[in-house]
Amino acid sequence: MPSTGAPALSFALPASARGPTQAPVQVHAAPRTTAAATAAPLTSLQQGSSLACLGLAGSCAALSLAQRRRRATKQQQADRRARRTALRAEEQPQAPPTAPPRILPTVDSGDGKLDVMSKLLEDRIIIMAGEVKDEMAQVLIAQMLYLASEDPEADITMYINSPGGSVSAGLAIYDTMQFIPCDVATVCFGMAASMGSFLLAGGTKGKRKSLPNSRIMIHQPLGGAQGQAVDVRIQAQEILFMREILNQHLADFTGQTQDTILKDCDRDNFMTPEEAKVYGLIDDIIPTKSWPRIQKPPRPGLQ
Repeated sequence: MPSTGAPALSFALPASARGPTQAPVQVHAAPRTTAAATAAPLTSLQQGSSLACLGLAGSCAALSLAQRRRRATKQQQADRRARRTALRAEEQPQAPPTAPPRILPTVDSGDGKLDVMSKLLEDRIIIMAGEVKDEMAQVLIAQMLYLASEDPEADITMYINSPGGSVSAGLAIYDTMQFIPCDVATVCFGMAASMGSFLLAGGTKGKRKSLPNSRIMIHQPLGGAQGQAVDVRIQAQEILFMREILNQHLADFTGQTQDTILKDCDRDNFMTPEEAKVYGLIDDIIPTKSWPRIQKPPRPGLQ
């Protein structure tokens, strides 16, 4: 079969160079490698590379599938959390709609229009309405200090309609009433209970008044404590001490003895303006169109 490569070359040694029995020696040159001979190894390498690529592609596909599964799991968990949050929001009571902003009427003044509260302040009238809190105390104290700086001789009239509240805030108001040089006249309308009645009676003597259908109530301080036993005892001692301070002031306001105040404040003690006047909490009752024409019936006793 003819060779497809280059022809082999042979060289014979001369007779003088070989022995008598030595056969001619031929040296054959190695044939050159052909393209067909190298094609087979390259083809195998390419096949290995193709298999490696296929394996890498399979790994990438598996990784992408795992990532998609993880994303789907996270999305499902987020959806479940959102549904639980929505269910809890439905179970919770809905907050009542906020009241619309209160617009105060305005009145004409020499400098233009003023809202009615500013006009009352201009006339040296302040109003203590609602629960006694630190915010209320700050407003009333600021108003009293301002009016006292404007005219230290003119009276300030404080209208009170309060169920009571913070003892510390009430005492801050009372101390300011005693601090400023001008007199503070107090007028009860609606109710003056607890710290409200204390401030009503704490006005300047002779200038404490009430409308005829108001309710006035005195009692001992209320409070509560929690925590360690020693802390509870400290709070209880502080409440008792504060009761003694308030009773001492009430005795000064009314002219009653501290023992009488202690006994009368042991429970809620409601009074009409007539009873409060006799007791010494107020000095006068403001006449109206219906009073004193219509008198109150006797108070029923406890069963």
